[in-house]
Amino acid sequence: MHTHTPASHGLADLGTAELVAGYRSGAFTPVEVLEAVRRRVEEREPTVHALWAGDLDDGSAAWAAAEEAGRRYAAGTPRGPLDGVPVTVKENIARKGVAKPAGHAAGVPPVAEADAPIVARLHEAGAVLFSSTVMPDWGMLSSGVSSRHGITRSPLDPTLTTGGSSSGAGAAAAAGYGPVHIGSDIGGSIRLPGTWLGLATLKPSFGRVPLDAPYLGRCAGPLARRVSDLRAAMQVIGRPDVRDVSELPPYHGDYSRPLSAAPGPAQAPGSRPASLEGVRIAWHTDAGCGASTDPEVAEVVVRTAELLRDAGAELTEIPPFMDPGLLADVDRFWRVRSWGDLRALPVEEQHRILPHVAQWCQAGADVSGVEVLRCYHSIQQMREVAIAATAAYDFVLSPVAPMAAFPAEQPMPFLDPSVPMTHIGFTVPYTMSEQPAATVDAGATADGRRVGVQLAGRRFDDAGVLSLAEVLEGLLSG
Repeated sequence: MHTHTPASHGLADLGTAELVAGYRSGAFTPVEVLEAVRRRVEEREPTVHALWAGDLDDGSAAWAAAEEAGRRYAAGTPRGPLDGVPVTVKENIARKGVAKPAGHAAGVPPVAEADAPIVARLHEAGAVLFSSTVMPDWGMLSSGVSSRHGITRSPLDPTLTTGGSSSGAGAAAAAGYGPVHIGSDIGGSIRLPGTWLGLATLKPSFGRVPLDAPYLGRCAGPLARRVSDLRAAMQVIGRPDVRDVSELPPYHGDYSRPLSAAPGPAQAPGSRPASLEGVRIAWHTDAGCGASTDPEVAEVVVRTAELLRDAGAELTEIPPFMDPGLLADVDRFWRVRSWGDLRALPVEEQHRILPHVAQWCQAGADVSGVEVLRCYHSIQQMREVAIAATAAYDFVLSPVAPMAAFPAEQPMPFLDPSVPMTHIGFTVPYTMSEQPAATVDAGATADGRRVGVQLAGRRFDDAGVLSLAEVLEGLLSG
């Protein structure tokens, strides 16, 4: 039995660098950290509901992994930035022998026959993978509402949403279930929990983190409390795997790069540069489609733009480049895909799907093949307009979502499932253009709800996006 010791108090809240330093010095062990995470889970999980298929019992594979990591540190042979670090993955990321219910209560969930590439990389790196995290039905909600799992709630305020569809991953990060949690994103599913839970997140360039089931726009990436933890995670999961037919050429760096054109010493990860001179940043607070941006959310973006300008960056306000037609077309494309999932279920199981999701995808039932193809071409147009609007700049600053967090029980920030998704106008274009986009916690509304900003970059410049996010994180804490 692992005992509760004063030495492990607060260990669940440490970042990856602090954990590795502590392991190396012998200040504490991976087993003590996993015990701290277990106590945090026992304390918060009855309210938060973030985990699926967790394994924190004594003698489990997670404890064995922690013990093995401890032996490597004692021998001076750690495997890298996540060795001995507690980690979770979203339930749609396969773990061998673990069921994948896709967030919904219908049918018997299939059991994964092999680890997904991400899970394989985590195991190879010595990470202590102790649980999967929950998601809403088919990942098609931006909340923590699921027909199988119930309601996942914000650890910051249980009355509020986590965002989604990486709802459990975001909640686990915000609750302090260790420093790194891996989610997935096709329209904003990593970044929306980022803004509503006060997190740092990254949706990588398409193909940078390999998936065993790639799909148009789908990416996987980390959610954390600190940008440095995103970088540590990407050094492990951002490695190639032949199973992903969309994978990018291997990346060999540490996901950091100099930003400023000003002379001076090279920027080290985690440092705060004296200047962002020469860095061109576009910004906007109007998506051009969907819900209007809440003035309090827009004000956070404006203040952030001023902060970056004061640090030497060249800020240019740009007009919106999305439009309602582009948003409606991608929404319809997804409805048809999800209708196929609903239709494949036995009739007696279809009623188990969350009503909001079922009603949303039924609108795809009678869409013709010609119309589906038109929507597909519209998605390619979205890619074109996003790149054309942003190509002259190094980065683009915007809201993540046009609104702040809404009630936890609400499936979406809007109530009518017949309307297109009104909250993803800032996030979905960078998914479809395959550009990396990070979020940084940047402020709050008058009633205390967290508000993040999105930093998007050129395709393949994940290192630049993370470097700017870390600079901004430092500026905001200064």
